[in-house]
Amino acid sequence: MKEMDAREAERLVNAYSDLILRLSYTYLKSTQDGEDICQTVLLKLLTGDEAFDSLEHERAWVIRTAINACKDELRAFRRKAVPLDGLAEAAAPEPPRSDVLDAVMELPEKYREAIYLFYYEGYSAKEIAALTGRSEAAVCAHLSRGRKKLKTMLGGDGYGAERTV
Repeated sequence: MKEMDAREAERLVNAYSDLILRLSYTYLKSTQDGEDICQTVLLKLLTGDEAFDSLEHERAWVIRTAINACKDELRAFRRKAVPLDGLAEAAAPEPPRSDVLDAVMELPEKYREAIYLFYYEGYSAKEIAALTGRSEAAVCAHLSRGRKKLKTMLGGDGYGAERTV
């Protein structure tokens, strides 16, 4: 386990907590589950023995770890069964809603993942391919199909994609 001073820990939390929360929400559609994933990923980052070549390498590791944690959570969720009377009375607060966010959240996972990483995090198709283990051609296809689905869902040309591959 690596030694970490408080300043470095604060830098990591400030640099990555929002990123992890947003990415987790796109997978899990739950603020509370996203917070759990954020805590898990940050704990791995703070206590792990990872040696990063650069800030870009560190950021890519955080994204890949968050994606894997979300996928693990989704697999585990399918195995969990909770009786309805065991659910909490108060619902978690929902994030601000928008037509675009609602539409993105309705996309299949592979399109949602590509759209999020491309538009919200600013990664190129090549970088997304490396992060997700897909080919660059597959990422480009996911972006294109995701855009077409969004255009249909949002009612046509009113929402234009400002950035293209």
